[in-house]
Amino acid sequence: MTGPPAPTLPAQASPPSFAISQALPHTVPGVEVVALPVCEAVPGGEVVLGPGAADLGDLLGLDLLALLEVHEASGKAGEVVAHALPLGGPDQAELRWLLLVGVGAQRPVDFRRAGAALARAVRGRGSVATSVPALAPDDALEAFVVGLMLGSFSFHWRSSPPEKGPVDRVVLSGLTAADEPALARAIAIGGAGWRARTLATVPSHLKNPEWLAEQARELAPGAGLEVRVWDEQALEAEGFGGIVAIGKASATPPRLIRLDYTPGDLPGDARSDTPTVVLVGKGITFDSGGLSIKPGEGMVTMKRDMTGGAVVMATMAALADVGCPVRVIGLVPAAENAIDGHAVRPGDVVRHFGGRTTEVTNTDAEGRVVMADALAYAVQELDPAVIVDVATLTGAMKVALGQQVGGLFANDDALAAVLDDAGARAGEPLWRMPLSALYEEKLSSAVADADNAPGGPGAIMAALFLQHFVGGVPWAHLDIASVGDSPSDTHEWSAGPTGFGARALLAWLGGPDPLAGIGTTTG
Repeated sequence: MTGPPAPTLPAQASPPSFAISQALPHTVPGVEVVALPVCEAVPGGEVVLGPGAADLGDLLGLDLLALLEVHEASGKAGEVVAHALPLGGPDQAELRWLLLVGVGAQRPVDFRRAGAALARAVRGRGSVATSVPALAPDDALEAFVVGLMLGSFSFHWRSSPPEKGPVDRVVLSGLTAADEPALARAIAIGGAGWRARTLATVPSHLKNPEWLAEQARELAPGAGLEVRVWDEQALEAEGFGGIVAIGKASATPPRLIRLDYTPGDLPGDARSDTPTVVLVGKGITFDSGGLSIKPGEGMVTMKRDMTGGAVVMATMAALADVGCPVRVIGLVPAAENAIDGHAVRPGDVVRHFGGRTTEVTNTDAEGRVVMADALAYAVQELDPAVIVDVATLTGAMKVALGQQVGGLFANDDALAAVLDDAGARAGEPLWRMPLSALYEEKLSSAVADADNAPGGPGAIMAALFLQHFVGGVPWAHLDIASVGDSPSDTHEWSAGPTGFGARALLAWLGGPDPLAGIGTTTG
């Protein structure tokens, strides 16, 4: 007798496509919407309209500054003034809307917000041409495109598709072929955020450890990655006791996913000398809390408890596109923290990869238990120059930082600094937290090497627990439980799981020398 068929994910919307044109926006054939930038007024001054505004105003017989004044527009980032053109333009029968989009002080954050606001304003449209990035291509192009892509994000599981999906085509006016590489990089970074967000949003009646592993197998060939997946038998045989323990109560057994990236332009004799970065992402595909069960309201968002794993997979898929110059290995320990007669119990002792033991006093502190195995494996088998882990790990981080800043712990000051800078540039801000040895003694257990949930400052204790598995390797821990969900549509964030972290990691790893200075300081 066979069980019910596996659920099938409905077809999802894709991000908009992008093209570059040297033409002014209103001269691009066939567009429905023209979007022009409005720069915020300086004190005592007036707003300033960007490229194409004077020409289009003359063609339409419109005083665009007066239009802004009527709407009391200030040009602040993300402000949109819409003017209908029901009869089209003089030579553009398809043109229906003129949008004036505020770009604030023209910082990257302003362009990102402008892109996201435009994305929401043109939902359901076929095409838009805009000169916003032409204001300052070096600062604007990547931020604007990423904002527009992520502001377009949607996910559904309805019987019919949403009425208004993302705009199909975006033409970036006033740019040249020289801007194509920057556009390709921006699309890769925005696409990584989209992929991470999608994986985190898929409901857990479909998303289980094997499903997540299958997503890795599917993305690997197109991204030039090697992939390996450990099943439950291999995990048990090779000593991954933490992953096995947390996943053994589920009807869908645990997996460990490994993705390998090697820079494509390296000569063969240089590949073995290229340093390796290891990324570890928590892959709990649903977290009930186990026998230390969560209250009902605490489970509502737990389909996204594998956001760290989604971030690692999305980052790995985009490394070639951003020109990452170092080897990178992504590890995703994937398990469902469920409840049955095989569930790990409070008081059980888990033996991790490499032999260190943990007394499990709270089965809802499961993420650190599975991640410990992956960290220990990385140190013992992969010779990493740097390890960075990403996890929706502790509710304490949300208490400390709210829902707009992620937590950063590091044992190396230079690594902390480059990640902090990367997060700021990418629009995924991080705040460094103390990896304080003052609390180390609280980890002690009467029967094992450590207690997984000894109480105290929750985010710090989790970081101290993980630190024991990285030895002396430069390491950073990103606790993104604070930013795992967005409560509303805000700028490039859409309500629900965020996929926070992929853009920050790509801003770091896509630089010319991501490991410069790391390993020379301690935190």
